[in-house]
Amino acid sequence: MPLAYSDTFYSRTATGDGRAPLNARLDVEVCIIGGGLAGLTTALELVRAGRSVALLEAQRFAWGASGRNGGFVSAGYATSLASIARRVGLDQAKELFRLSLEGVDIVRRNIADLGIDDASPVDGIYKAVRYDSRGSLSRSAEEMRRDFGLDLTHVPGEDLRHVLLTSKYREAVLDRDAFHFHPMNYARALASEAERLGARLFEGSPVTSVDLGAAQKRVRTETGEIVAGDVVFATGGYTGALLPALHRAFLPIATYVLLTEAKPSLVESAIQTRAAVLDDRRAGDYYRIVDDGARILWGGRITTRTSDPRDLAERLRREMVATYPQLRGLGVEVAWSGLMSYARHLMPQIGRHAPGVWYGTAFGGHGMNTTALAGRLLAEAIAGRGDRYRLFEPFGLAWNGGPLGRVAAQLTYWGYQVSDSLRERRTKPLRV
Repeated sequence: MPLAYSDTFYSRTATGDGRAPLNARLDVEVCIIGGGLAGLTTALELVRAGRSVALLEAQRFAWGASGRNGGFVSAGYATSLASIARRVGLDQAKELFRLSLEGVDIVRRNIADLGIDDASPVDGIYKAVRYDSRGSLSRSAEEMRRDFGLDLTHVPGEDLRHVLLTSKYREAVLDRDAFHFHPMNYARALASEAERLGARLFEGSPVTSVDLGAAQKRVRTETGEIVAGDVVFATGGYTGALLPALHRAFLPIATYVLLTEAKPSLVESAIQTRAAVLDDRRAGDYYRIVDDGARILWGGRITTRTSDPRDLAERLRREMVATYPQLRGLGVEVAWSGLMSYARHLMPQIGRHAPGVWYGTAFGGHGMNTTALAGRLLAEAIAGRGDRYRLFEPFGLAWNGGPLGRVAAQLTYWGYQVSDSLRERRTKPLRV
């Protein structure tokens, strides 16, 4: 039996029905393992291209990080354009960034074209900073407008404090091309559309073994088997050892989110915008108003531990109140965590492992646009309609470092926290 969804804002407001497990032998052109946003997008793109598809999800669609995240959809990756350019050169870095813009457009167009009203998209994301950037934030916004046509507006502190009533932020950039939404309802709508077009989708169907060496691959569950010419691994932070190279190439990183109780007037005393907000600190806060303005969905922190801290809700609440002291009386209704998959190079892993064996994973930190992009690129390649996935070849399945890799990742995060704290302390707080 599949595990129930974690108790989250998304599972409480999810729409749609569940699917039965695989209980037969099927022959299809493509078998997809993983029913998160990457797997579901791949399935939809493939059936749109006329391919026969079966998808296996061990739990429920969007059960993992795809249904536990902040719901932010914006261009870019978990690492900076400058970092990408240092690895592949500026021209390829720009091409990769344009692909990330395409990922945003895929999500937006699916919502519009499929009429996914319960995805509840809301335009706009503020990227706020807690220090005086000395003009660099404004210059960066101008460069992105010039090079990529993004609709970015620099917001100085005196204007920002009219919408975010806190002394913490010194300035921000408002990205009007970005938006936030309900990722679980979006995922389930993708599943319904893929099924309508002929895909066979199964929940509660963990894969027990795979044979990938022959032209026709075999993917087995406890109660069924799928034979396919192509197999796509679209798992994530919960990836098992079916494909050892994939299992060794990611770090499972936990992030945390809370949902406040419903107090619209108190929420409005702090946040007077329906745009979402994130700050530029590594693993900084990200939050947005939900439930028609009644509640705040607040996320932050990352760790390599895979179990929840006992005081999860209180830890996040302290971050919220430290930013907005007027929210001291705002309680927490529910808090949850989710495991993201990160590669050490902080880029998505999208590619071909062997003939007929494909992968799309490591979307941590920017999963809403990059999962959509992965689905399209993998579908293009499998359908013989393009090889744009090769732009990600320099960021392949690099070894995650094993147990020491987790330690190094945690130490790096703590180092960023210290650096961010020192930079913030050097900046004099402003009055609201």
